[in-house]
Amino acid sequence: MHFCEMQQLNLPTYQFKLKSSENKQLIFDKIRKKYVVLTPEEWVRQNFVSYLITEKKYPISLIAVEKQLIVNNLKKRFDILIFNTDGLPKIIVECKSPSIKISQDTFDQIARYNLALNAEILVVTNGIEHYYCKVDTKNEKYSFLKDIEQYSVK
Repeated sequence: MHFCEMQQLNLPTYQFKLKSSENKQLIFDKIRKKYVVLTPEEWVRQNFVSYLITEKKYPISLIAVEKQLIVNNLKKRFDILIFNTDGLPKIIVECKSPSIKISQDTFDQIARYNLALNAEILVVTNGIEHYYCKVDTKNEKYSFLKDIEQYSVK
């Protein structure tokens, strides 16, 4: 079986279960517990999920991937959502392909999603660049963080 090399990301290196089916490369998603088509964006998503679990110690049980939400009566899908222990959205992660430059549009997109979710932290990543923002809903602004905090039960 031959797998094309996916781009090295600005994240630690993780081991993934890969397979090919009908000329498509698939990667095992440990959150959804199934193989999904390996696109550059999926590569970023799977690496970032591994980063959250391995480096930041977020429990798999608090992470959701590729779920649908309704924003202004439109169906949207978020990439990664981390819940707090009360089951409320805590961190939304928007993943882009490494070839896509992170722009204001990307932040506008995740901010729109957050209108429906009210998470306190927004993350935008293309696997190379990672941006972390803390949302201040009361004053309708956000501030950039250097990183996201390690998981802890408060």
